Amino acid sequence: MAGVLQSVDQRTQLVGENRLELLMFNLNGRQTFAINVFKIQEVLKLPNLTQMPHEHPAVCGVTHLRGKTVPIINLSMAIKMPPLKPTNDSTIIVTEYNRTIQGFLIGGVDRIVNMNWSDIQAPPKGAGRHHYLTAITRYEDKIIEIIDVEKVLAEIVPYTTDISEHILDQEVLSNAVGWKVLIVDDSPVAIGQAKSTVEKLGLEVFTAANGLEAHNLLKKWVDEDGGIDNLLLVITDAEMPEMDGYMLTTAIRQDARLKDLHVVLHTSLSGSFNQAMVKKVGCDGFLSKFQPDELAKVVQDRLKSVTL
Repeated sequence: MAGVLQSVDQRTQLVGENRLELLMFNLNGRQTFAINVFKIQEVLKLPNLTQMPHEHPAVCGVTHLRGKTVPIINLSMAIKMPPLKPTNDSTIIVTEYNRTIQGFLIGGVDRIVNMNWSDIQAPPKGAGRHHYLTAITRYEDKIIEIIDVEKVLAEIVPYTTDISEHILDQEVLSNAVGWKVLIVDDSPVAIGQAKSTVEKLGLEVFTAANGLEAHNLLKKWVDEDGGIDNLLLVITDAEMPEMDGYMLTTAIRQDARLKDLHVVLHTSLSGSFNQAMVKKVGCDGFLSKFQPDELAKVVQDRLKSVTL
């Protein structure tokens, strides 16, 4: 199963081309699910599990991988489907999100497919597990449901939007009135966290669900609303349907009216990878998700640079 994943170097060639690779798998039925290969460290058989007291019901237990204690999450149960039963033949996907390592118990791996973000669409609105999808796509006449892992993890380990008091610079924040921030993300959970944090700093927040929507909004502001002089910065996710954050940044830099915007990549992907991509596509910085203190520092630093 080690051969399922290609090298990181090969996969990074897709970045900036509005492309991605999806690992397709099943859970507890015929429906095919997927997550982005960039988030995956390895795919392997389920190691021995240790039960821990007071675990979330969707956590099967913990295991030890490469010197780290890794929680194993029953992904089917976490998205409100019938739980999978762990066995010696079970498969787990080991992932890294927002500086944490976790394994997801799945039914079995299907394949890896290379796709264009323009073929990835927002999920249908409705109840049930659609609340746990960040996007859908079609492959060989099958609907592939892309799981919103950030929502899954937020329900197991709740995040905070609180900013530490020592982070706040009241002199800088006294100049926040009149400035706005655009946050771009396809995950409602991630949008909610970032929006709540930034609003606590006294700025007006606008949101977009993907890069294409954000790009159209920016062009509308320039064309119809008299400019973007009070837009402090754009905070964008990397992975999004239709147009990803890398392509959004490229589009901004190629537009003479937008090219000087301050753009920060806000993502759950690994920091070392994104530092390289920040330089490649011309972002002004990189920020890990679900780190309210770090988000507040970035916003305040930008505010300081334009007002003091």
